[in-house]
Amino acid sequence: MPSSDPRPISSTEKRWLTIVGIGEDGLDGLAPQALRAIATAEHVFGGRRHLKLAAGRIAGVAHPWPSPFGAAMAAVCALRGQEVCVLASGDPFCHGVGATLARHLPACEMTVLPAPSAFSLAAARLGWALQDVDTVSLHGRPVDYLRPLLQPGRRVLALTSDETGPEEIAELLRTDGFSRSRMTVLEALGGPAERITTLNAGAALPETINPLNLVAIEPVADANARLLPRAAGLDDALFVHDGQITKREIRALTLSALAPLRGQLLWDVGAGSGSVAIEWMLADPAMRAIAVESDPARAETIRHNARRIGVPALAVAEGAAPDALAGLEPPDAVFVGGGGTLPGVMETAMKALKPGGRLVANAVTLEMEARLLALRVRHGGTLTRLSVERAGAVGTMTAWRPAMPIVQWTWSKP
Repeated sequence: MPSSDPRPISSTEKRWLTIVGIGEDGLDGLAPQALRAIATAEHVFGGRRHLKLAAGRIAGVAHPWPSPFGAAMAAVCALRGQEVCVLASGDPFCHGVGATLARHLPACEMTVLPAPSAFSLAAARLGWALQDVDTVSLHGRPVDYLRPLLQPGRRVLALTSDETGPEEIAELLRTDGFSRSRMTVLEALGGPAERITTLNAGAALPETINPLNLVAIEPVADANARLLPRAAGLDDALFVHDGQITKREIRALTLSALAPLRGQLLWDVGAGSGSVAIEWMLADPAMRAIAVESDPARAETIRHNARRIGVPALAVAEGAAPDALAGLEPPDAVFVGGGGTLPGVMETAMKALKPGGRLVANAVTLEMEARLLALRVRHGGTLTRLSVERAGAVGTMTAWRPAMPIVQWTWSKP
C-alpha cells in the first residue's frame, strides 16, 4: 500500500524515523549510531521483547506494538516529524517491519540500521553460502510453503512462528516422504540462550524449544517422496480430481500460452481441480491466482490441492461465472477451462483483462469450439489444435489411444 499522505516528498526532508535492527544480544550488538538513535528518540516502538532488550537506553516513551498490528502503522505515522525509533528483529527488511513501514512512508524519511537477519546468522553457523540457499518465512504462514522447496541436493532455511514450528516441519517431511532429511534447529541465535540441534526428521525433537527458532533442512528423498518438478506439467496423479482436470501435456502448453510474468494475477475460470492456477503460482513465489469454481466440492478440492502442492495462498471464488467474476481484482491473464459457452463468460473475462494481458481458452466440445471460432473472427488471436496419444495395451499388444483433441484460443488484449 502506498503512503496515504498526499504531500509531495522532498529528497531533503528530515529523516525523522530510525529503524534499528536488534538481535538477541541486545544493546551489546548495536553500533554507536543505533545506540544514539534509541537514546535520543522521543518515542520508541517495538515488540515487548525488543523494548526489554533496549530498556537501558530508552529515555523517551516506549510503545509496545498494539494488537491488531495494523493500528501500529497509524500510530507511527501520527508522530511524523518527531524523533521516532522503531526496534525490529535483525534485518528490518528481511520479513520484518521495515517493509511494512515502507508501504506507508517514503524511504527518504527513514534511517535504517539493520543487524544480521536470522537467515544470515544461521548461514554463518552452518557454513552455508546464503545465495545458494532457499529461504522461506513460515511466521504466521502455513508450513505448506515448504513443499515446492523440498528438492534433493538443495538446502532450505525456514523461519518459524514459535516453539511448535520445528515439529510441524518434521511432520510435513515425514508425510511427504523426506523422513531421512537432516534438520538443524537453531534457537535464539546470537544471544546467551543460543542452541543448535541437528537430527533426522524422523527422530524425536528436544522436549523444549525456544519460540525464537529457525530450521535448516537438507532434503533427502525416500523412495515414496512427493517430489514437485520445476517444469510446467506436473503429473496428474499429484492432484486430487474427479476427472475435471486439464491434463498434463495440455496444461504445460496452456501455461506456456499464458506466459506467466513475475507478480501477475491469473483468473482460472471453471477451475475444476485448480491445476492451472496452482502451476501458475508455482512459477514464482510472487505469482497470484484466483480459481473460480461453481461446484462446492470441487472448490474444496482446489483448496486441498493448493495446500498439498505448496501454494496455500491460492484464492478460491465459489460461484458460477460470469456473476462470480464481479468485484474480483482485474487479472493480468485469464484461463477459461470450463463454462466458456455460458452467456457473458468470455465477454466479461475479456473486458476485465488488463491491457496487454493474455486470455487462453480451451475447447473440448464442438459448442465451445464454435464459440472460439467466432471470437477469433471478431477479435483475432491464435487458434491451435492440440492432440495427444498415449500407448496402451490392446490385448497382448500395444496401440495408440488418442485423448480428446483440444482447440486452444490465445488472445492478447490491445
